[in-house]
Amino acid sequence: MNADELTGTWDYGTLPANVRIGRGCFIERKQSLERFRSVRDPGLVLGDGVRIFMWSGISVEPDGVVEIGAGSTLVGAVLMCAERITIGKRVIVSYNSTIADCDFHPHDPDLRRLDSIAAAPDGDLRQRPPLVARPIVIGDDAWLGIGTIILKGVHIGRGARVAAGAVVTADVPDGATVAGNPARPTEERLPR
Repeated sequence: MNADELTGTWDYGTLPANVRIGRGCFIERKQSLERFRSVRDPGLVLGDGVRIFMWSGISVEPDGVVEIGAGSTLVGAVLMCAERITIGKRVIVSYNSTIADCDFHPHDPDLRRLDSIAAAPDGDLRQRPPLVARPIVIGDDAWLGIGTIILKGVHIGRGARVAAGAVVTADVPDGATVAGNPARPTEERLPR
C-alpha cells in the first residue's frame, strides 16, 4: 500500500461505476470500500463534503444500497448493508460504531448450519438460506457515539443523540437522547 492510499489522495476514479461521490468528499483510505459488492446503480451515494476517516468500512452486499448525506462524517465506523442504509445530512458516526441492516445469518440453528456449509470456502453460496434485512434510516443532524450498534429496521430521528456503547434495537424519535443496551430514552442531553 502506498502512502497516497492512506491520506485520501488516491485516485477516486478507480471506484466502481455505481459509486456516486459528491463534491469535496474525502475517503482517507481506499480499503474502506474493499467489501463494496453492490450491483445496484447507484450502490453507494456520498453527498457533498462527506468525510470517511481511517478504519471505516462500508460493506455492501450485491442487492444493497448505501446513501450518506452531505456533510456527514464517519470515523472508524462499520456499515454492513444487505438492503439499504440511509444516513442523513451532517450526521456524525463515531469510532467503532456498527450499523447493520441484517444479521447476515439465520437465527434458526438448522438453517444456520446450512448457511455455514454454503458459505464455507468449498460451499455453494446459491444454497444459502434467505437472510432477513430491514432498512435503516438515520435522520439529519443525528450523532452516534463511540461503539454504538444500530440494528436492522431502526429509524433514528433528526437531531437524535445515541450515547457511547448504546445498542439501538427500536426507533429513536427526533431530538431524543438514548443510552444503554438496549438503548432507552434518557433525560441527559448529550453535547452537540
